[in-house]
Amino acid sequence: MSIKGSTIQSIGNSHAIDGGSGLSAEFSRFKPEYRLNAICPYYTMFPLEFPWKVLKDAREGDWVFDPFCGRGTSLFAARLRGLGAVGFDLNPIAVASAAAKLKSTTAAAVNSLCAEILGSDHKPSDPPSGKFWDLAFHPSTLKQICTLRENLMSAGKDAPTTVLRALLLGVLHGPTLKGPPSFLSNQMPRTYSSKPGSAVRYWNSHALVAPKVDVLDVVQRRASYTLGDIPATTSGYVRRGDAVTEIGKINRRFKWVITSPPYYGMRTYAPDQWLRNWFLGGTPSVNYEVPGELQHTGEDQFVEGLAKVWRATSTKCEDGAHLVIRFGSIPSIRKCPSDLLIRSLNDADCGWRLKTMVPTGVPTASSRQASQFSTPGSYIEEMDFYATLNQ
Repeated sequence: MSIKGSTIQSIGNSHAIDGGSGLSAEFSRFKPEYRLNAICPYYTMFPLEFPWKVLKDAREGDWVFDPFCGRGTSLFAARLRGLGAVGFDLNPIAVASAAAKLKSTTAAAVNSLCAEILGSDHKPSDPPSGKFWDLAFHPSTLKQICTLRENLMSAGKDAPTTVLRALLLGVLHGPTLKGPPSFLSNQMPRTYSSKPGSAVRYWNSHALVAPKVDVLDVVQRRASYTLGDIPATTSGYVRRGDAVTEIGKINRRFKWVITSPPYYGMRTYAPDQWLRNWFLGGTPSVNYEVPGELQHTGEDQFVEGLAKVWRATSTKCEDGAHLVIRFGSIPSIRKCPSDLLIRSLNDADCGWRLKTMVPTGVPTASSRQASQFSTPGSYIEEMDFYATLNQ
């Protein structure tokens, strides 16, 4: 397959919503049934509206696949459209968050589970200590966090457990606000974990001490908000692993593939989520050497890694399946997203035929993941790539 032989259009967004799936023609991320999608802040994601629009023409019985599912936005959009979905990711935080998007439970069930764990006689076996932990969490709050952590590490994958785990990841750290606390930590970003050294310096320089927070109270309020109105349950699951090696275990065919691979040179997913990774069973320190399925040591290695994913994905897709990719570049690398992505589709040589490239436009403040790691004037525009499979 050669992209050069295709007729490619680079146009504005032509995927307008017609409401054909039974949902409102107007999209609003503030709808109560969409709140589950925001259960855990995670800055590497595209907005829910993107896959929701893509799937407007999906038919009953279609299945959706995301080989780089991140926090599960594509999977949740599939659920909103009444479709089954499967996702893979190597990041345990992403998998824990995405898995919750496919579960159905109630706030009462989640709160009951949390209260049961905190009311047990369990004493944390090895709570972390040091300057960071002394300033990050009040001692009583940290004890509750550790109790929940150790119990959930050995818990199953039922709906209340899965949702409680993701909800706790979402409230583990964040800003201190007026009124009842919404997060468990001292002042910190909510989308990524501050590194210990810089966090301690900031807290000391601003004379900030960790607030005493009742974890159950935060969980109860957050669960009531998040689970007040969730969409109907659909089939699907999330697995932790490399899509290239894991996809062969799937016993079904997909009509839609919607994904956003890591941008070339973006290798900080694990370090930026080190505190949430600790909560899931990792070490209480930053790990800068976490392997990934895409190699960032050179363009050729990165492109070949992407090609392997497109090739493996094609083996589980129906003829005529749709592949939709949002891809960009980080300012420090200054690589053209189109060049890398088109090369990867060419190298895959498995039937994916690129039809359209759509520029996403320059983001407004806080409207898209790229604005989270760029400085004014340095943003490199993301592109949406639309391809079909002709086997």
